[in-house]
Amino acid sequence: MKTKPILFFADLCPDTQPFVEQLQQLNLEYEPVNIFESMANFKRFLKLRDNHSAFDQAKQRGYIGIPALVFDDEKVILDRDELQTIFS
Repeated sequence: MKTKPILFFADLCPDTQPFVEQLQQLNLEYEPVNIFESMANFKRFLKLRDNHSAFDQAKQRGYIGIPALVFDDEKVILDRDELQTIFS
């Protein structure tokens, strides 16, 4: 059985709320992980970000790379347009 995708986010990030609203409109369930809620969450996100090529562009532009929706197959979605394209 597949698990829910994980949404790495931060309440302070202005992109989080619109991304979450898009997930709700698409009726997608996810496990929320606020990266600033605990050091464990932050380290978990950094391990992913530092080792996954999906974050390369975000890092080059000086962005953190959140919100990030991560699936079991390690697919990562960072963009609301891509979310809409895949799930609508």
